[in-house]
Amino acid sequence: MKDKSLYLFCVTEGMYEKKFDWHGIEGKEVFPLVFEGFTVIAQACEPQPFTSLDNEVLKEWLLAHERVVEEAWQHFGTIIPFRFNTIIVPTPGKSAWQNCGEWIHNENGHLINTLNRLKNKAEYGVQILWNRETILDRIVRTDEEIKALRKDIQGKPEGVAYLLEKKIECLLKQRLEKKADTYFKIFYHDINRKVVATHIEKVRKEELPRQMILNISCLEAKDRIKELGDTLEKITNVQGFEVRFTGPWPPYSFVNS
Repeated sequence: MKDKSLYLFCVTEGMYEKKFDWHGIEGKEVFPLVFEGFTVIAQACEPQPFTSLDNEVLKEWLLAHERVVEEAWQHFGTIIPFRFNTIIVPTPGKSAWQNCGEWIHNENGHLINTLNRLKNKAEYGVQILWNRETILDRIVRTDEEIKALRKDIQGKPEGVAYLLEKKIECLLKQRLEKKADTYFKIFYHDINRKVVATHIEKVRKEELPRQMILNISCLEAKDRIKELGDTLEKITNVQGFEVRFTGPWPPYSFVNS
């Protein structure tokens, strides 16, 4: 063990020396490491990160990591989860175990503050999508400038009509972008008021006519999530919009926030 590196899954407050019936990446034994009032959940590994060109192998490793973190979260209630491939290696004159203990010592105050902030809380995912065609149709029916241009096209020579169509396309794109920004601000404001913290994620590409306009992670106490649910239900009832709500998850997105 002394010449091995340590793959870290998570850390929690308290001293838990009892072994777990959990298996980590590649089925390796998962064990607790106790330092200065903290318990780190880890497994032995080589110093190199887990990398593979085989997507199925990589997926299996990721799932194993998430499974151990989930087990620890359910077992302890409050943890600081680590990202995939968090590895502590030996250094000249020091084992990985010693380096891990030194890191715990140096980060003691930060770890306590983070655990207090995450206590009894979970991460939830919120994605809001709209039907692009529904929103475009609404813009065409209500935007006075576009309505006037569409009316003006009638009876115009082919070349002029083509230029007017291009102008309408450009205006529609601008209006759509402005609408997306407006709805993002409204929905984000409503959601942010109902949770402890939020983290804005990158929107993902969807198959048209669906378009994602908001993707955020939320941190909230498990027993207070109903208020967020009520807010999301109101958004769902707006014609043309769809809400995806996932969780609870270990709070990966809020470890460093």
